Amino acid sequence: MLWVNIAGMGVIALIIWWFWLYKSSSVEMSDGVIEVLVKDGAYQPAVIKLPANQASMITFFRTDSSPCSESLHIPDLGVAATLRLNKKVDISLPAMQPGRHAFHCQMKMYTGELIVE
Repeated sequence: MLWVNIAGMGVIALIIWWFWLYKSSSVEMSDGVIEVLVKDGAYQPAVIKLPANQASMITFFRTDSSPCSESLHIPDLGVAATLRLNKKVDISLPAMQPGRHAFHCQMKMYTGELIVE
């Protein structure tokens, strides 16, 4: 019985780490386009650095069949898009002032951040 409790606590800790504490490394835009892979319950990369005052394009490629991964929202920019399975979807972003903008699925289980510098 003790081992069951310990295993259960371990699973809970893993879930908390995966959905709320895990932070992926960031990537900077180099040629005007970045591709984000939607796979295994996460955006890869999840932190994207963009240049200020320059229009940008982010391409999302969804391979995760989870229904939650189907939608993309960038509330600060008024972006709402449907990500089709195994299809690339281009998201055009306007030139922005420096700041941070969250992006996520409709349930906020998949999360990411745009850092405009």
